[in-house]
Amino acid sequence: MKKLWQQMEGEQRGAFLRIVIAAVLYVVAIVLEHTTGLGRWWMLAIFAVPYLLVGYETLGEAAEKIIHRELLDEDFLMAVASLGAFAVGEYPEAVAVMLLFQIGELFEDVAVDRSRRNIAELMDIRPDYANVEENGNLTQVAPDTLPVGSVIVVRPGEKVPLDGVVLEGTSTLDTSALTGESLPRDISVGDEVISGCVNQNGLLKVRTTKTFGDSTAAKILDLVENASSRKSKSEHFITKFAKYYTPIVVGAAVLLAVLPPILRMTALGTDPNWTDWIHRALAFLVISCPCAIVISVPLSFFGGIGGASGQGILIKGSNYLETLSEVREVVFDKTGTITKGNFEVTGVHHCSMESERLFELAAHAESASTHPIAESIRRAHGGPIDQSRVTELMERSGEGIVCRVDNIPVAVGNYKLMDSLGIPAQECTSIGTIVHVAVDGTYAGHMVISDELKPHTKEALVELKALGIRKTIMLTGDNEAVASSVAEEIGLDETYASLLPADKVRHVETLLEEINSAGGKDRLAFVGDGINDAPVLSRADIGIAMGGLGSDAAIEAADVVLMDDDPLKIPKAIRIAKKCLTIVKTNIAFALTVKAICLVLGALGIGGMWLAIFADVGVLILCILNAMRCLMVQKV
Repeated sequence: MKKLWQQMEGEQRGAFLRIVIAAVLYVVAIVLEHTTGLGRWWMLAIFAVPYLLVGYETLGEAAEKIIHRELLDEDFLMAVASLGAFAVGEYPEAVAVMLLFQIGELFEDVAVDRSRRNIAELMDIRPDYANVEENGNLTQVAPDTLPVGSVIVVRPGEKVPLDGVVLEGTSTLDTSALTGESLPRDISVGDEVISGCVNQNGLLKVRTTKTFGDSTAAKILDLVENASSRKSKSEHFITKFAKYYTPIVVGAAVLLAVLPPILRMTALGTDPNWTDWIHRALAFLVISCPCAIVISVPLSFFGGIGGASGQGILIKGSNYLETLSEVREVVFDKTGTITKGNFEVTGVHHCSMESERLFELAAHAESASTHPIAESIRRAHGGPIDQSRVTELMERSGEGIVCRVDNIPVAVGNYKLMDSLGIPAQECTSIGTIVHVAVDGTYAGHMVISDELKPHTKEALVELKALGIRKTIMLTGDNEAVASSVAEEIGLDETYASLLPADKVRHVETLLEEINSAGGKDRLAFVGDGINDAPVLSRADIGIAMGGLGSDAAIEAADVVLMDDDPLKIPKAIRIAKKCLTIVKTNIAFALTVKAICLVLGALGIGGMWLAIFADVGVLILCILNAMRCLMVQKV
């Protein structure tokens, strides 16, 4: 009880106190009813006190909705049922209906607030200010007022307010609010930092690379805050269900109150017993209230999204959570997804010139590229790069670079590039990415560039299989030898190599056609790094961006963003989705089954108003408690 009180806010504590006081007065009223000879009107007045204490808000909202012709919601049903019980002299039952309804409402408010607090922990990444140095003094300014290129100072213990590059200082960053991981990240001069992280121990000077509106923190906050606007099929079903269900049961309750007495009076000539049938109709109304389903289903999805966000898994809406639970095939990109993307030159073969000269020409040709392979070539060169020596540079998508270095024609790329230029390339049996180099129209040699698998990749694939994933596939632009080696090492089912971005889209579309032709609800997920794979991420049933930390393309193109590079987050995201959908379906089935049974019993006069109270408030509380399990994702 103490813990529940601590979780409540001001209005909730007021409601809790009113419920406690009303419950005490209710018990007193029942004792007076059974121990004194007070008349009907005295008892009406005594029971009215606890009733109005807890029910005045519900009665007011019901009256307001009647005025605005917005009938047939739970407030209207509770008001009609409880006032009807007063009208037929069932005072204890009238108060019990309203009292327990308010207990259910309080449970709902506390559950929703708990979900919001879980998301609010993520919202703590919002920076309050940025430090700007002026005349040797630090001035705090609003982050959204600073342009790109501003120099800011981040002191130990402060949040990084804007994305940028470190100019001075070394430190460690706490990224747990973004990734859900406690391991800090070491940074030094030249490293990129992103907004929302906490600087732990060093003084940093950072040059901003994005405005506040385009920063990582702002984009993540916007993503999570708007997740609830994308409703799942289950939520749309519940909305339509309540729209038609409520007026039907209200009509049925009216018929139950009127038709049997009329038939008894006209056809049988017996006492119509209006009071008994009105009492049954009122119980029928209370039982029929669909609030257990209408409240628990959105709450389950809200809790699932909030719980996942606390683990560094951002799901853009409950519709994507539902789709994620139905995934049966997972397609992976290789570089930056299965492998680290930390390429290193591991060999040079068939070199017709000094290797240093080969590296120099290749590094200059790749001087303008941000691709990891280009960066590995520049690191292997190790010397200064003068871009003014490079002219007529042209990048051929999926092939490589053609340019002039010191007015000498240079081509750097894959076998397709050499073939298109009519230059015979030497075969290579080494495992790795092969980068061929041609100088002045003549083959000059090739470099072998190797990547490293991410930790936990094999473990993640094992867990995916355990979750019912039938097929795991890799699509890569790398050569067949590298792709086959990686696939064999980690246990992929299928591999397609030497693909251009458009080829990846075509392969995914083919896989989608195969799934759709088989029928059923199976879905396909594509996992990419969110930068080069945006078209495929958008085309798949569900796009999952790995390494989304600071990647605009990941946040924009993907439906699910994993805020670190850990492949184990993929099966964890699917487990969270499956757990959430299981809870949703359980709540729907449980509520509908109990209500169906109780509706029949209520219509037959078995159980009366107390059965109705259990069928409404009891089921509501049980469904809310079950829905709150969606927040518990740490051990999923």
